[in-house]
Amino acid sequence: MRSALHRVVRTLRGVRWYLRELTDESAYDRYVAHLRAIRPGAPVPTRRAFERMRTQRQEADPRQGFRCC
Repeated sequence: MRSALHRVVRTLRGVRWYLRELTDESAYDRYVAHLRAIRPGAPVPTRRAFERMRTQRQEADPRQGFRCC
């Protein structure tokens, strides 16, 4: 019984990881880890500020193409 529960939990964790990667929900977590590794004393932006910076960077890049929304 325990091993079956363990397999279910492991599968659900895998699905959660996959969905976070697919939707790029984990981008903020990766950015924070990178920032702390490179500049430990630097202030970490809020998730909202990070999303704003990322959106502005994407819109400023002409290679991103036309965005309708």
